[in-house]
Amino acid sequence: MGYEEMWRDLLPIGRVSGGGHRRFSWTAADRECRAWFAEEAGRRGLTVEEDRNGNLFAWWDVPGERRDAVLTGSHLDSVPDGGAFDGPLGVVSSLAAIDLLRERGVTPVRPLGVAVFAEEEGARFGVACLGSRLLTGAIDPVRARGLRDGDGVTWADAMAADGHDPEALGPDPDLLAGVGCFVELHVEQGRALDVPVGVASAIWPHGRWRFDFTGQGNHAGTTLLRDRHDPMLPFAQTVLAARDAAARHEAVATMGKVHVTPNGVNAIPSIVRAWLDTRAPDDTAVRATVAEIRAAAEKAAGEHGVAVALAEESYTQVVDFHAGLRDRLATTLGGAPVLPTGAGHDAGILSAHVPTAMLFVRNPTGVSHAPEEHAETGDCLTGVEALATALEDLLTS
Repeated sequence: MGYEEMWRDLLPIGRVSGGGHRRFSWTAADRECRAWFAEEAGRRGLTVEEDRNGNLFAWWDVPGERRDAVLTGSHLDSVPDGGAFDGPLGVVSSLAAIDLLRERGVTPVRPLGVAVFAEEEGARFGVACLGSRLLTGAIDPVRARGLRDGDGVTWADAMAADGHDPEALGPDPDLLAGVGCFVELHVEQGRALDVPVGVASAIWPHGRWRFDFTGQGNHAGTTLLRDRHDPMLPFAQTVLAARDAAARHEAVATMGKVHVTPNGVNAIPSIVRAWLDTRAPDDTAVRATVAEIRAAAEKAAGEHGVAVALAEESYTQVVDFHAGLRDRLATTLGGAPVLPTGAGHDAGILSAHVPTAMLFVRNPTGVSHAPEEHAETGDCLTGVEALATALEDLLTS
C-alpha cells in the first residue's frame, strides 16, 4: 500500500464536520490512529514498540544491537479542527520512504525507526510535545501525570483508562542512546518555500502562558457599571496589548483559547482564564513581549478592580538544528533551500539529545492548524523521494 492509499485510509480518522480533525490523546480517534500505524508497520514487517510514555516506534532492524539508529516520523494528534497534514504527513511519508528504499534495493547498515510521538500539539492536556518531553526528561513525570484536560481528566487517568501505566512515565536514556540522528518531515506552516522541499535551519523560541483574571460574578441587568469587577474587560485589553507588544518586538503573540466562568449570557463573569502563545526569532524578544503584555494586563486589571495571575506553562528556547546534519541533507538533496520556522516540533525537543534535522514540504496556502491546510500530492510525493534519499545516505554510510 503506497503513499496515496495510506493517506486515503488515514484521512477519515477523527475528521469532523467542516473538514478539520480532532485527534486528541487517549481518545477513540487516537486509538484508531495508533491501530492504523501498527497495521501499516506490520504490513512492512516492522517491529512495533511502545515506550513508557505512549510514543510508538516501528523498527526496520539490522543484525546485532539496535544502536546508531536513524529515526524519522512525526505525530498523528491534532489541534482542535486541525488540518490533515500537520504531523500525519511525516508519518505517512516515513512509511512510504521505507517502501521506496526497498524498491531501490537499499540494504541498511544501521536500524531505521519510524516514531509517532504522543500529544505533540498539547491540544488536550496543554503541554506541547509532551511525549518527546517525557522521553528526554524535559518534563517532570509527576507534573505530566497531573496535567488536566478541559473536563478535569488527568493525563494519568486518561492513560490508565486506555490500558497504559502512568506510573511508568519518565525518561528513557537507553532508547535515546540507541538513536544516532532524527530527521522529521513536516508540512510547511507558512509560505516561505517556492520549491517542493526545503530543510529547516532553526525553530524560533516559543512558550505558553496562562492568565487568570478573577473578578466578581454578578447580574448583567442589575449591577451598575460603576459597581462591576468584570474580568472580561482587562482580558480584552490584554488581547489588544498582546498584538501591540508583538509588533514592537517583531514577535508573534496569540490569545486563541479562553475559558469564561460561569459563561452565561446574562451573568458578569467571575473568572476569565486565557492562554497566550508567544514566539520570536530570539529569546530576548519573546521575554520582552511577554513582560510588556503582563504589565498591560496588571494595569488593566487594577483599573477594573480585578485580580490577575500569570503562569508559564511551557517554554522552549531557540533550537538551531545540527549544522552538519542540516548541511548534509541540503547537499544530498541537491542544494535544497534552508529556512527557519516559528512552529514547534518534536525535533526541537530531541535536538538537545541527538543530532536532528527537518524537511519541509511546500504549503501553497500557508494555512496551518486549520482545515484549509494543504499540500499538493505531487509535492508530497517529492517529499517522500527526498526523505528516502536522505535516509538512504544516512543508513548506508
